Amino acid sequence: MISGSKMRLESLLKACVLALTMALCATPAWAAFDLPELMSLLAKQKSGEARFTEQRFVHGLEGPLDASGTLSFDAPDKLVRRTLSPRIETMAVEGNTLTLSRGGRNRTLALDSMPELLGLVEAMRGTLTGDGATLQRYFKNTVTGSAAKWTLDLVPMDSRLAAQVRSIRISGRASEVLGVDMEFVGGDRSSMNITPAAPGAAAPAAPVPPAAAAPSGATGRTAP
Repeated sequence: MISGSKMRLESLLKACVLALTMALCATPAWAAFDLPELMSLLAKQKSGEARFTEQRFVHGLEGPLDASGTLSFDAPDKLVRRTLSPRIETMAVEGNTLTLSRGGRNRTLALDSMPELLGLVEAMRGTLTGDGATLQRYFKNTVTGSAAKWTLDLVPMDSRLAAQVRSIRISGRASEVLGVDMEFVGGDRSSMNITPAAPGAAAPAAPVPPAAAAPSGATGRTAP
């Protein structure tokens, strides 16, 4: 009698273990959110525009250095950062060409002549365009979270970039990048918040330089 009950209990336990094993094998939801999945989400966004605000914390200064402006990208390799405050300047990257514009003057450089800057550009450009191969070429990566809220941690592998940048953390949701935090060797750090523009929204106008502003008391009427 007791022996029969024991056999039935063992059979029931084996059946439960088998059912659980089959359920685990058949349920893909247990798979971790990883870099290929994140890159697949980001690659769906072929272009985009956004506003940014950035704070740079510099060792020895009491308060942060603030900046704000716009970002735009077009797959596969065009990225433009236009700073509107505290001064107007533009950094445009397309392929291997970097163009810096400030005060009406332009300077064009080859990215591969500056490996440390190339790595920083590729961190942002590779993430925005979902280019996982490029990210893996320059960084060790760790992805956490889910498609609804993810974080991508990047640690430079190039010694020249690693001598300046300790780590980069990029965060977002689905195909949108919402934040970039960087820690520099020596203790400095920066934090950028990104607000994607609504579809069809116009880009913000550049502020009027003080020299071009109307003088006090001007009526605004056009002279005949």
